[in-house]
Amino acid sequence: MKIDLLRNDMVLAMKEKNKAKKDAISSLIDAIKKVAIDEGTRDDIKDDLVDRVIMKELKSCKEQIDSCPSDRVELLNEYKMREEYIKSYAPKLLEKDEVLKIINEKFKSVIDTKNKGQIMKTIMPEFKGKADGKIINEIVEELCK
Repeated sequence: MKIDLLRNDMVLAMKEKNKAKKDAISSLIDAIKKVAIDEGTRDDIKDDLVDRVIMKELKSCKEQIDSCPSDRVELLNEYKMREEYIKSYAPKLLEKDEVLKIINEKFKSVIDTKNKGQIMKTIMPEFKGKADGKIINEIVEELCK
């Protein structure tokens, strides 16, 4: 289970005295626990929930890096290091061509409606945590033309 891997890696980081790695993993575990409690699955944390939180935290890291002033080099390096640690646990996302193939196979009838809102509403649960929402949005826009 992924949460156990995170816990073991955090202990390993503490033994290695790698504070940056320990802090990144610790914050990730805290975020996962919070979401699990909010969703009522405190004791049985599923891998898809872990993946979802990892992707959210990764997105948050990217936003921190983008909004960090360039003169704050030390802080920027800290954000980048945190992003690298979190990225190592992130699930592999589907590529654009893979997403397009799945959409064309499973959701042909919905695509034929050319209703972008309905298409997104129907296909997003299929790709939650498996593909980047921006890529899905681009594909749906192309299909609706």
